[in-house]
Amino acid sequence: MEPSPADQPFLTAQWKNLCLFNYPVPDEVLKPHLPPGLQLDRYEGSAYVSLVAFQFLNTKVWGISWPGYRDFAELNLRFYVRRDGVRGVVFIREYVPKRLIVWMARWIYNEPYRAAAMRYELEEKADSVTGRCLIQVAGRWHRLEVQASKSPQVPPENSPEHFFKEHSWGFGKDRQGNPTSYRVHHPIWQTYPVLGYTVDVDWGAVYGPEWDFMNDRKPASVVFALGSEVSVHPLQRPPQASDLQA
Repeated sequence: MEPSPADQPFLTAQWKNLCLFNYPVPDEVLKPHLPPGLQLDRYEGSAYVSLVAFQFLNTKVWGISWPGYRDFAELNLRFYVRRDGVRGVVFIREYVPKRLIVWMARWIYNEPYRAAAMRYELEEKADSVTGRCLIQVAGRWHRLEVQASKSPQVPPENSPEHFFKEHSWGFGKDRQGNPTSYRVHHPIWQTYPVLGYTVDVDWGAVYGPEWDFMNDRKPASVVFALGSEVSVHPLQRPPQASDLQA
């Protein structure tokens, strides 16, 4: 039997060295971004957003690797949702340094991408590792950085690290406001023990004035995940609870 289009990944890549800065926020901030049919997912009773910076490496679209578009940095702002027992994420804004990627993601998948000058730096020593993302928006450079011990481990399923890093579904809306979804396959990620971090970001400049209130807030948790190879599979319908076993 031939595989269905939903079984064929439209994108394969390595998502590596993911730095997640996780903040509890009021429900009313997220509701305008919530696609129909979804509910906010919560950690210890609170809805969260995460700033996620990582390396997008060895990227292929429909099996094709395009020179100049294989390796780049990404920074996204996302929050956490549920639909019929299925957990996933919704993106508020995603930054990459390549305008063609922005055009494709917005035109084909209606994903909220924007282009900006940015880079990801990784510093490795014998017993430590540092991930650093720099992005230029509104005339200044913003910086996110995590320092960690180089002793990776798989955190337990009831940990905040697992809650924020492990999601198999992405949700969004098409241009008519109808819900869309896609599935992401990857093994469970290991994490580094975090030693310290820096968040030097003007939230209002990067994400709009409605996010100004975040400028004086510190993340409730910070996660540094090693990442892995991933494959992203498009779907034409929102998933149901039965898809958890698919």
